[in-house]
Amino acid sequence: MSTPPFLALPACAEALRLTTARGEFAALLAVPAGPPRGTALLVPGFTGSKEDFIALLEPLAAAGYRVAAVDQRGQYETGGGADRAAYAIEQFADDVSALSAELADDGPLHLLGHSFGGQVVRETVLRESVLRAGRELPWRSLTLLSSGPGAIDPAEAVRTKLLADALQSMDLESIWQLMRQLEKEPAVPLRPEIADFLHRRWVANVPEALAAMAGHLVAAPDRVTELAAVPLPKLVLSGVQDYAWPVTEQSAMAERLGARRVLIDDAGHSPNAEQPAATAAALVDFWA
Repeated sequence: MSTPPFLALPACAEALRLTTARGEFAALLAVPAGPPRGTALLVPGFTGSKEDFIALLEPLAAAGYRVAAVDQRGQYETGGGADRAAYAIEQFADDVSALSAELADDGPLHLLGHSFGGQVVRETVLRESVLRAGRELPWRSLTLLSSGPGAIDPAEAVRTKLLADALQSMDLESIWQLMRQLEKEPAVPLRPEIADFLHRRWVANVPEALAAMAGHLVAAPDRVTELAAVPLPKLVLSGVQDYAWPVTEQSAMAERLGARRVLIDDAGHSPNAEQPAATAAALVDFWA
């Protein structure tokens, strides 16, 4: 899971709930000091939340962009019901379409998905391209951040399947305690408020949402050829290492997409949290 480097919101941002045709979504919204150059919608990944992007809010707003980072359905403060069918990839995609409709009134709209969120935004773009049948899409660009063409790496899939199995018989608090026992101690201990946040976020998730996301990650189809046919500028952005999808696999995906490819030095699966300044700079350069 991504670990935000801090939790205090910058002065340019606020926590709120975005109301859409598909319900309310918890969000962090940052606004620039002057007229916005555009808006960015940031969609987090499996076990993540809007706070994964907290370190990007200030630099992106300073560059002139309005930024909305959201919790997906079933994640952290958005919440959701217990019907697993509500967490199919198509349902997540329709949520992103609804959020995009609410944000598309203030300049160009740029869409970004991290990890599982990358596969959600891919599905969103593909579904909208069919529904609009050649008409203009609502987004100016698409960024896939530390996301891959299909199922996750086999070694990571084993761990994800174990988690999915545990969700069938254990509550989230019990799973959290077990994960803490099995994980190695970080080289630099987490600050107490960050450790407390990670715990609170985990137990606030909807178990059915986690199970559905896990199921998708281990069996996701490769839809790169379909996405390449959508006339939308694309960026594939990642750290120089990644446990979920090999960096070489992400680079090959970028080539198949005809996308811009950027690697962030000294970053792994979450450059948005690990190297936010470099990540924000790469995004601003692409969006411009």
